[in-house]
Amino acid sequence: EDPSLERHFKGHRDAVTSVDFSLNKKQLASGSMDSCLMIWSMKPQMRAYRFVGHKDAVMCVHFSPSGHLVASGSRDKTVRLWVPSAKGESTVFKAHTATVRSVHFSSDGQSLVTASDDKTVKVWTVHRQKFLFSLSQHINWVRCARFSPDGRLIVSASDDKTVKLWDKTSRECIHSFCEHGGFVNHADFHPSGTCIAAAGTDNTVKVWDIRMNRLLQHYQGNAVVNSLSFHPSGNYLITASNDSTLKILDLLEGRLLYTLHGHQGPATCVAFSRAGDFFASGGSDEQVMVWKTNFDAADYGDVLKTQKSGTNVNGTHHTLQSEMDCGVHLKKTKPQDSGRSQEQQEEETGLANTLEHIMGQLDVLTQTVSILEQRLTLTEDKLKECLENQQKIIQSKMS
Repeated sequence: EDPSLERHFKGHRDAVTSVDFSLNKKQLASGSMDSCLMIWSMKPQMRAYRFVGHKDAVMCVHFSPSGHLVASGSRDKTVRLWVPSAKGESTVFKAHTATVRSVHFSSDGQSLVTASDDKTVKVWTVHRQKFLFSLSQHINWVRCARFSPDGRLIVSASDDKTVKLWDKTSRECIHSFCEHGGFVNHADFHPSGTCIAAAGTDNTVKVWDIRMNRLLQHYQGNAVVNSLSFHPSGNYLITASNDSTLKILDLLEGRLLYTLHGHQGPATCVAFSRAGDFFASGGSDEQVMVWKTNFDAADYGDVLKTQKSGTNVNGTHHTLQSEMDCGVHLKKTKPQDSGRSQEQQEEETGLANTLEHIMGQLDVLTQTVSILEQRLTLTEDKLKECLENQQKIIQSKMS
């Protein structure tokens, strides 16, 4: 079933720049060039709140994991933290020396990362709004910065045509991905934390494995890509483009799944809800749209559960088919009439058993990989030990 338009929010007086769902899906935040932040209720007939405070265009919005705060960044060079209630109170901190293009909470809600036209990425503590440190190796505007799911890494995208990966603890740039032929508008981590995706003015979306720093997938579009968002299952990626379309990519099949036409004019931003059953988009047409995902909704939850439980297996060897650790893609079958034949029922039981078998095999695979990783670590440790011993022997001979 194709994704379908669920709600249509009108209230902004200029282009929408950013959208984000709260954890419980009850609220949606949007930022706009009209200098306002709006919080929309997902319940029909509930009023929307318009938050005024920024002195210039709001470029980015993000809900804290708990949903008790919303961060926004603006062309007025400040970041604001709002309490998304009727009062709309906010605290402001002077964040950068130029437009703030991106705000993002870490998954524990303790840190905030911001990116700006002053060419820096900055990290802050949320509770005291205290500035911690700057990452400054980009040589042009930084349009986007995101924490990895475990909070240890930061990815940033810039008009210097690079995507950079940073270690939050050492504050060093671990790697620069330079394959983009234009400005990079947006980057984010795959839910597994093993891959990143980036979108740019060269009309492409690229997906890299950050363990090997290798390009995994490359999608060529025919318009500038402004924004992207991973589905929580890790199996899909949605993009918003200047040709007014939203595109849903199937990452396991490596192909375009749907193209959605909703906006008049460039689609500027897009975001999946935290459960993946909805996604929201914003555009230059001042509109915010909420869509029902309608694919695979029941399946990926089970897949994620099964993957996590894992059974213990020793010394089995399997080859991993998929390059991305993204779970499995199972199509949902429609429930049939109660007047089903014996044959159909047997077929379904057979199918269920096959699926169960596949899931079992997956557990084995997951387990095998982790065993292999452990062995690798042991081997590395032994090698290090040998080398150190050799060093000692050499030194003792020299002396």
